[in-house]
Amino acid sequence: MLATLLQALVSGLAIGGVYALLALSFSITFTTTRTLNFAQGEFIGVGAFLGVTLLYLLAPGEGGSFSALAPVAAEGGRYPVAAAAAGAALGALGLLLFLAAIRPFAGKPGMSWVMSTIGFGIILQSLGLAVWGPAPVNMPSPFGDGVIRLGGAGVRPQEVAVLVVAVLLMLALDITLRRTRLGKAMRAVAHDPAVAALMGIPVTAIMLGAFALSSALAGLGGVLVAPIASASLFMGMGIALKAFSGAILGGLDNPRGCIFGGFALGLLESGVALWQAQWREIAVFLIIILVLAIRPNGIFGRRALDKV
Repeated sequence: MLATLLQALVSGLAIGGVYALLALSFSITFTTTRTLNFAQGEFIGVGAFLGVTLLYLLAPGEGGSFSALAPVAAEGGRYPVAAAAAGAALGALGLLLFLAAIRPFAGKPGMSWVMSTIGFGIILQSLGLAVWGPAPVNMPSPFGDGVIRLGGAGVRPQEVAVLVVAVLLMLALDITLRRTRLGKAMRAVAHDPAVAALMGIPVTAIMLGAFALSSALAGLGGVLVAPIASASLFMGMGIALKAFSGAILGGLDNPRGCIFGGFALGLLESGVALWQAQWREIAVFLIIILVLAIRPNGIFGRRALDKV
């Protein structure tokens, strides 16, 4: 029983790390531009496939089917290179998303940007289907398929790697947002773009950077998860939905709250799966509805004040 609980804890922390990282990406765009990227799920799927493609191209003498990469393809430094390159490519795509689907509607009434980002995601997924097809692809892990034994529990090395990378990235982003001039500029733009512009802050550049960073995190998240869940153009929707739920749970305008919400959902999902796997999704969203009924702005969200 103890081994089972330990295994569920590690698995919950690993997937929770991905949720937390992506929840933070939602918070970055929301606090900076008051908009969200509803194509984040498609960015995750495309990022995973870009990672697989890069591994295929980087692996020496990798022949045969693209969908059956040999474990040697991820050895050495090829997996980190593929992950970084996929993140950079998706970051550039995030710039295009902002220019094409967000900026034309900025400052205008309504929520046209919601449909424009959803449409951008559908286009991106359709292009991915045309290039790679609908079949999922197994992405090899740089650590192989072995299992680490911890107190009788079997843990995959990739799960530990996902957790470590996610935590390191979140720490780096937290320091950047709170202790650097760039972070202060982002907070100033989030507070009042007009005043920030008067103070000499390049508001448009900050907004572009926020979307590029958010999209890069989505692409990197796809590459991190792919060795665990297989790369698929449809894999990102559920991950992005739960990451967004974690952001809402913790407080969309509070980056640290988003991190807490992502980890909380990962642990809850893993814990419920020990009892009844089919209740996993039900329990997650019931908890979210319950929390929001009590605290509409999330557990750590700031209460909005209406001036009259």
